Amino acid sequence: MRILSFLVAAIVLSATPTYGQDVIETEPLTIGTSYLVETHEAERKVHVVTPQGYDDGEQAYPIFIMLDAGLKQDFFLALGVERWNQLWQRSAPAIFVGVETVDRQRELLPPTSTAGEQERYPTAGESDAFREWLSSEILPMIRSQYRDDGRAFLMGESAAGHFVIETWVNTPELFNGYAALSPSLQWNGQQLSRHFVDMGETERPPLFISFANEGGETEEGITRLVAEVRSDMCYSDRRNDLVHANTLHGLLPEALQYLLPTEADWLDEYGLTLRCETGRDASVAD
Repeated sequence: MRILSFLVAAIVLSATPTYGQDVIETEPLTIGTSYLVETHEAERKVHVVTPQGYDDGEQAYPIFIMLDAGLKQDFFLALGVERWNQLWQRSAPAIFVGVETVDRQRELLPPTSTAGEQERYPTAGESDAFREWLSSEILPMIRSQYRDDGRAFLMGESAAGHFVIETWVNTPELFNGYAALSPSLQWNGQQLSRHFVDMGETERPPLFISFANEGGETEEGITRLVAEVRSDMCYSDRRNDLVHANTLHGLLPEALQYLLPTEADWLDEYGLTLRCETGRDASVAD
């Protein structure tokens, strides 16, 4: 029995990691504040992270809202990229707001008359209500709790990108700038881009828009819309090097750089450039 006890003790000790540095204490890693809110009959969290140095001064900052940004969605990726941009002064500091979605198609897309989409996404179609909630409840809540400079920017990818474009088209005054990565403009027979063409272009806030190698109706909808834009735009055609799955990873740094520019003069030297056609004369290449 003594031999067995010795062997057990030896195994336990050998499996216990040893450290060259004594740990003095531990503390929680706190990066922001989460607000539990409710809309569309479901609870979800809105995560807010302030810029470095926010608590030490009185400076006001723009608000940057990222959709589909729950902890199990794009929050950590998007926040990490946003902070990495700041390290290089690639984009200006902002109050980062990650808005969690629960039923993405219901919350982010308008109604569709396409039978296949109705069958696959039977709850879709309440983007107007989600937009009203975002603009009339969430934005005022953030502004009442944090020092903002009056500017707010909206960002989304895929279905959230459609939401961004729909907001930019129909209610452009809600935000000061927009970024839509690979927006799902195939939705409802490309109706949003067709609607935009019929409206006739008027002055709108700056727009960063991109697409990867989605092809088909997604590409048709995006190219139709881009061809009619006369407002400030950064159009990034990435059909040759990105797919839908990695468009967020590849283009979020540039979207931030476009919407929140800095005066850093070393960005080109380090390859931190905007790879898109800018200004009002951006055109769609065949």
